[in-house]
Amino acid sequence: MSVSSASSAPSFTKYLKVPFWAQILGGLVLGVLLGWLARSQDISWLVTTLEKVGDTFIGLLKLAVAPLVFFAILVSITNLRKVNNAARLASRTLLWFMITSLIAVAIGLVIGLVTNPGSGTGLTPADGAKPEHTGSWIDFLTGIVPTDVITPFTELNVLQIVFMAAVAGIAALQLGEKAQPILNLSESILELLQKALWWVIRLAPLGTVGLIGKAIATYGWDLIGKYATFTADIYVGCALVMFVVYPTLLATVAKASPLQFFKGAWPAIQLAFVSRSSVGTMPLTQKVTERLGVPKEYASFAVPFGATTKMDGCAAIYPAIAAIFVAQIFDIQLGVGDYLLIAFVSVVGSAATAGLTGATVMLTLTLSTLGLPMEGVGLLLAIDPILDMMRTATNVAGQVVAPLIVSAREGILDRDKFNSVASAPVDVDEQKPVAVAA
Repeated sequence: MSVSSASSAPSFTKYLKVPFWAQILGGLVLGVLLGWLARSQDISWLVTTLEKVGDTFIGLLKLAVAPLVFFAILVSITNLRKVNNAARLASRTLLWFMITSLIAVAIGLVIGLVTNPGSGTGLTPADGAKPEHTGSWIDFLTGIVPTDVITPFTELNVLQIVFMAAVAGIAALQLGEKAQPILNLSESILELLQKALWWVIRLAPLGTVGLIGKAIATYGWDLIGKYATFTADIYVGCALVMFVVYPTLLATVAKASPLQFFKGAWPAIQLAFVSRSSVGTMPLTQKVTERLGVPKEYASFAVPFGATTKMDGCAAIYPAIAAIFVAQIFDIQLGVGDYLLIAFVSVVGSAATAGLTGATVMLTLTLSTLGLPMEGVGLLLAIDPILDMMRTATNVAGQVVAPLIVSAREGILDRDKFNSVASAPVDVDEQKPVAVAA
């Protein structure tokens, strides 16, 4: 009798088989409802709970960022030795990063010039405030090289961590067999970090409830209304890049189906939207990239590289529109030279965003280069979490598209695997990383 009852009862495992996108969507809807309830009824304990849930999820993601980036970059560089024409692949990857960034920043500039996002907002220069930390080219260039090996990890300076990992990876390549024990240990540590972070990723639906709920409870719809044009510009710009530019490049350059791309990449794009962290999404980005037919050895280089430098949303569309917005608030006229400078900063300075939540560093770098008031950053900080979701989703989509294009053009893309991909379920049992595989 008891055996029959046990066998007929629905198992928890079956619940986990609910598609990841459905879990995320459910968390999104529940978060909006709880956030609206907390704000409309002024339920302080609910606001606090939502904030704690969201902050804990982001905290868990960030906990693994420093070691994950270090070992991912180190191992990915050494794995290039297993790939034919490694230097060619690396240079082509960088080239496509730059091409798509230029397209994205051009779209951002056009949208900003057409819509005038700073007009009619009711905001004045007095509403702005200088940020505590700003970015400049001197800080950016000198900040790449760390003064010690501990501080970059404790202060989560991803750019310096990438520098140290790249140096270590290149040194390991030069040492050859002598470095093999270190490489074996690094791969084992990376797999351990990936496994632990995978558990955190499975908590994304719960994190969604907290993050979206907190945003609604804290900001409501009034703030979005004040920044309506600017918010719409960012979302429309990102949508154009993600759903028009990327599919067009895939169809024409890679001769690959955009529909198949979205089938495979959508779980990573969803997680990026919720977590607002390219690095935190990196294990899943790696997984879907491999599922789409990109060779593991190449994907293990391209994805970590992209997660720290490929930022079409945060480093191209956003600073372009934001610079126009700030200039209009402060009644400063921008010329053709300024727009070209924005494009230059977007392509060259994108590593300053470092794959972390937010794009404030990139914005301050852009404003300082143009000579615009830093108080403009303060105007945008309140709305930033809402914008960052779409920006990061665009970042991650681009981090998958570029390796796909390069693989297709180099003839190493597994077309059968790409054409047969289905919506990738998130299943920890399928996670068998070789380098940065999720």
